[in-house]
Amino acid sequence: MPRKEKKVEKLYYSIGEVADLFDVNASLIRYWEKEFDILKPLKNKKGNRLFTQKDLDNLRIIYHLVKERGFTLQGAKDKLRQNKEDVVNKVEVVDSLMRIKGFLLDLKDQV
Repeated sequence: MPRKEKKVEKLYYSIGEVADLFDVNASLIRYWEKEFDILKPLKNKKGNRLFTQKDLDNLRIIYHLVKERGFTLQGAKDKLRQNKEDVVNKVEVVDSLMRIKGFLLDLKDQV
């Protein structure tokens, strides 16, 4: 799971903000954009990428497959092609469990 999560949602995120959210380099985000057709950030007149919440959700799925589950890029592409809904459901379960774990650890620290 990405180390940093922001509570405030914006309409658009810069590539730097996205890289910070996932604790990766901006170059990795650009590389994944080329490799995965589900990533389609908007670009302004200057060519800067503007990521939407949908892009962040798709990046979360890619991050889960590649960084957390150890898939190769081709393996992640195949998995998304086969059954994206199943992957999305698993990512949501993992996120929920991580939030619960964080809550329980905070509770333990307070005792």
